[in-house]
Amino acid sequence: MTQVSNIGTVWNLPNYAGELFCADAMQTPLLAMIGGLSGGRMTTNFEFPTAALFDYPEAVQPAISEEAAAVAPEAQMAVREQQTNVVQIHQEVINLTYAKQSNCGRMQGLNTAGEEGNPLADERAFQVQHKLIKIARDVEHSFINGKFQRADSSSKANKTRGLLELCSGGTTIDAKGAALSKTLLQQVFRAMADNGAYFSNMVMFLPAFQKQALSELYSSQFAGTAVYTPSQRQVGGVNITELETDFCRLGVCWDRFMPADSILIADVAHLAPVFQAVPGKGVLFEEELAKTGAADKIQIYGQIGLAHGPAFLHASITGLAAGTTAGSGE
Repeated sequence: MTQVSNIGTVWNLPNYAGELFCADAMQTPLLAMIGGLSGGRMTTNFEFPTAALFDYPEAVQPAISEEAAAVAPEAQMAVREQQTNVVQIHQEVINLTYAKQSNCGRMQGLNTAGEEGNPLADERAFQVQHKLIKIARDVEHSFINGKFQRADSSSKANKTRGLLELCSGGTTIDAKGAALSKTLLQQVFRAMADNGAYFSNMVMFLPAFQKQALSELYSSQFAGTAVYTPSQRQVGGVNITELETDFCRLGVCWDRFMPADSILIADVAHLAPVFQAVPGKGVLFEEELAKTGAADKIQIYGQIGLAHGPAFLHASITGLAAGTTAGSGE
């Protein structure tokens, strides 16, 4: 469906009888897990810290003689490094004529006696809800796929770093067109362990094709055994929602905003949305814009970024073989 630009009127925003449906992705599971649009952290600086890192030298066996120990060695001290991310601006505008808002009973298309038009009496409420879901979708997309950009002038946009870009500088495996396999999964779990992952609260996010591939991989372990007995004999199929690994137990989550050729393994215990409030207005607010005539013009505004912790907490597999929906994530 098309979007109406500039101003909504009786003629370009018609009401129809029938239940409203939306075919686009409305679920934002990653955002919901880490606090949604109403929970998270606050910042008073568009750039905020995500981690302060330090490490240890490689473990070695000391070889210090009694004679050498009589003289203290050269001092060595740990150095810390700060990592950051930014909030990005989300801004949406609604502009509805008074006439449009008054004509809630006027319907186009097929009408049958007794039916009501959709949306019902409040066009403004419908449009505001539509914009809030759009913002949630944009946030979910950004938290997964966002490419980092820090503003250095008022004409340059801040862009928050997403988890796939974060993993590209940490634990990641390029499948080079191979199908998802237990070998690849074991490899990425092992790499996470070797790189110091905490494994606090792990969730694997997959697009539709890879979710089906994962269920196919692990359902085969039940084939021909007495271990797997379905609770109902008339129900077939397997939906893998959790994996037990050598290092942790992790949830499995289908996410429509994942690229079709990738999977993400995230420690959601160390993720949070970050909001930057506008003084006196809040963090995601609705306000009237200047009125020039018989219409209501409203903006919804917010500044939101992702606190993701250090890269070694998370991991990804990219470049996987995918189905005909490659590139859509759906």
